[in-house]
Amino acid sequence: MRDDEVFWNSLIVSNLRILVLTSSTGGGHDARALAFSEWVKKLYGWSIEVRVENILENSSAIAGFGVNFYNFIQKYAPWFHHPYYLLIEGFGFINKNRVSLGNRYYSEVIENFRPHLVFSVHDCLNRGYFQTARKILGKENVRCATYCSEFSGGYGYSANWIEPSVDLYISRTQTASDYAVKLGLDRSRIKVRGHLMQPRTYEEKFTPKNKTDFLKNNLGLRGDRFTVFLATGGAGANNHMELLPTLTQFADTHQVILVCGQNQRTFHRINEWRKKHPELLCHLEGYCSHMHLLIQASDVIVTRGGTTTCAKALHYRCPIILNGFKGVMPQERLTVKFFTQNGASQIISKGSDLAQLLQLWMDDPIAFKRLKESFFNLRYEEDPVLVIKDLVELARQAADGGQMEMPLTIV
Repeated sequence: MRDDEVFWNSLIVSNLRILVLTSSTGGGHDARALAFSEWVKKLYGWSIEVRVENILENSSAIAGFGVNFYNFIQKYAPWFHHPYYLLIEGFGFINKNRVSLGNRYYSEVIENFRPHLVFSVHDCLNRGYFQTARKILGKENVRCATYCSEFSGGYGYSANWIEPSVDLYISRTQTASDYAVKLGLDRSRIKVRGHLMQPRTYEEKFTPKNKTDFLKNNLGLRGDRFTVFLATGGAGANNHMELLPTLTQFADTHQVILVCGQNQRTFHRINEWRKKHPELLCHLEGYCSHMHLLIQASDVIVTRGGTTTCAKALHYRCPIILNGFKGVMPQERLTVKFFTQNGASQIISKGSDLAQLLQLWMDDPIAFKRLKESFFNLRYEEDPVLVIKDLVELARQAADGGQMEMPLTIV
């Protein structure tokens, strides 16, 4: 956007305040909060004040414990997420009309910041949070919106996403949108806007030559080998040590990119392992801020069903092998269901599964080609600016005293 466009936009929306509610259960919610903040700054400069709050952790010791426990079992016992998921589903009942845990802190944030828009990117930060904001500020002075990151509906789609009084509900896919309606949300309040990713995700795209140069010059790998990306979320849940011995069987033709997130123990273990196995070309990183580049450099990515990494892989046309080690979490099931439809992805639960899959693709390249075609068919083009403008318009309506210029419609 040109400087003069930023200037005129800033005149229209100056003095708007937007509060983004997130929580670090995994890394995806925070990633979307950051993406929104960066897009607003890019499009409107400093004329809109965006405040991002990790509200569960900041407001309540009990809620903070729940966040840490979520991340713990994601790393070590994904199967336990099934009873934990059912427990968290009850959270919406105690938050039906007001915030229960952390109400004092949240109310102070609302009173002091006085947002024109409360924007939730987390399933547990809708019910009660919108009602409390309206009670403090007045219904005509604040709007409330939700971005739901799920790819599909069914078991794992939390009812806590659905707050019937929401002014705007943004869904990632039409399939997930339909499920929100099934749970009782008015269809007129929903827009389907696709992924919510950082501006650089759309701007930093490789050409084939860029990919080869990046592999050689930045990662120390070769440009003529099949590249497998062993990924993880920010919390560092992974099964890299179980998969690396499998990949040594393909050391003559394959190479590996690994990231470990905030998991220093695994990082050091892998670093020692690769010193003993120099035959397998590896690039190793800890916490990574350029996942979008590593995904573009890869031929296939192995990841759990986290929505953020899977969305980037889909955007960049990098086929996904879904990590089902020790079970699939309820929230991940929605992503797994979306990507395994029509043979668009495969799921593995042990190292030998990966070996069989890679061997199949070597013996029958047409099988890999068919999977890629099915995977590409799941893609959809999007204009990332639209969702930002939708949300800024909501904030502007509140700043204008609640005058709704036009009804919300499905796109």
